[in-house]
Amino acid sequence: MFFVGLHIESLRMNQHPLSEQERIRREKLQALQSAGIDPYPAPLFPVSHYSTDIRENFSEATAADFTQVCVAGRIMSINDKGKVFFIKIQDSKGVFQLYVKRDEICPGEDKSFWDTVVKQGLDLGDIIGATGYVFVTKTGETSLHTQSLTLLTKSLKPLPVVKRDEEGQVFDAVTDPEFRYRQRYADLVINPQVKETFVQRSKIIQTIRDFLNSQGALEVDTPVLQSIPGGAAARPFITHHNALDVPFYLRIANELYLKRLIVGGFDWVYEFSRNFRNEGMDRTHNPEFTVLEWYTAYKDYLWMMEVTEQLFEKIALTLHGKTTVTLGERTIDFKAPFKRISIHEAIRDNTGIDISGMEEAGLRQVCKDLNIDVAPNIGKGKLIDEIFGATSEHTYVQPTFIIDYPVEMSPLTKKHRSKPGLVERFELMVNGKELANAYTELNDPIDQRERFEEQSKLMERGDDEAMFIDHDFLRALEYGMPPTSGIGIGIDRLCMMMTNQASIQDVLLFPQMRPEKF
Repeated sequence: MFFVGLHIESLRMNQHPLSEQERIRREKLQALQSAGIDPYPAPLFPVSHYSTDIRENFSEATAADFTQVCVAGRIMSINDKGKVFFIKIQDSKGVFQLYVKRDEICPGEDKSFWDTVVKQGLDLGDIIGATGYVFVTKTGETSLHTQSLTLLTKSLKPLPVVKRDEEGQVFDAVTDPEFRYRQRYADLVINPQVKETFVQRSKIIQTIRDFLNSQGALEVDTPVLQSIPGGAAARPFITHHNALDVPFYLRIANELYLKRLIVGGFDWVYEFSRNFRNEGMDRTHNPEFTVLEWYTAYKDYLWMMEVTEQLFEKIALTLHGKTTVTLGERTIDFKAPFKRISIHEAIRDNTGIDISGMEEAGLRQVCKDLNIDVAPNIGKGKLIDEIFGATSEHTYVQPTFIIDYPVEMSPLTKKHRSKPGLVERFELMVNGKELANAYTELNDPIDQRERFEEQSKLMERGDDEAMFIDHDFLRALEYGMPPTSGIGIGIDRLCMMMTNQASIQDVLLFPQMRPEKF
């Protein structure tokens, strides 16, 4: 406890020194409080209208519907004309102008509110509320003729300067990613177009839910803290459970729990899973990320490809009204059906080398010939994965199913029904990146145990991404799991592609970053 307290105290002490603007704002705060003005009043404020709604619906014909209007938002500009102020506020839907006249909000002899609050107390970034009626100014701008004004929140930190044109449109936005990702709250204020990405993200997730629910699937929750990090080949985060005095892991996948539910009698289950992998960070990887996984009894990977095509086509149509999406300079078409090609064919097409049937030594030689640097402790499956990733993955821009993987690459997948040495698996490649991974699931408990044991041997060789043996999952399989197909879809990457974002950080509200030094 001493060390925890010491850390908290150090955080309190190591604060940025106040800037001159911040010092002035605190002086204004004290002046307001001295005048009896509460700069942080009770939260109830009866907002009746929003900026976009007013601009889109107000007209001479509808003016009678806008005689008693209550709005609230953050001050983005102040134009002081002496006894009249033009104040632009930004609410959750856009920017709107307030026309604030001294004698209107202070009709009597007492002008102290005007002098203390409006003239001297307001700053950019403050949050205010206003009531009045809507009209059109002489310059043609739809505005609120303010009859009362309330300071709802005093801002003590100035917003970064954003340059706007005469109509209020941003033409010089704050683009520094270090600032934008670390202070997302400020980024959303000064770059309001960023909100649209996250509105679209929410729409993508809702479209998926609607699609799956309409098919009879059931949404479920499974543990995030797990005693065994199963369901994927990845390095886990480890923590400690004090009451049980045992190590726990943040989940790297929810696959094995969802399969347990199939054993238990559910026919189709899905989960939007927050997963954690203690690995690298780049433009397409974050250590905390979201994956959709679903598992369906009595289906196989061929059925899964068809349903996946239908889902992605539906998402594109819902967001864009067409199956094509723009991603940088490329146009991606999610119109079904998608191209299908085996992983061996993909590697052969891109390298001229047929690796089918090769053992580990031959694959290592291929890596050497192709100048692919690989670790000495990885096995045959990882070597094939490295070859595909280095030579072929990036070539598949349009949606393509890479199918029929070697058994060594897929310890949870059923062996191919007609192709010895392969399994019934596909990965969906879009814009040169994996977007989904699916199997006909392995439901033979004896075969599954042997696959886990092979993974244990890789772990002994030093492969820290090899899978643990999950004895409880094996026990579940011994009760009998029906033929099943399952899939995992990277939601963050899907959102990148559907919203034309080049970095995963742009579709995460709070991406992981190195701790800030105060």
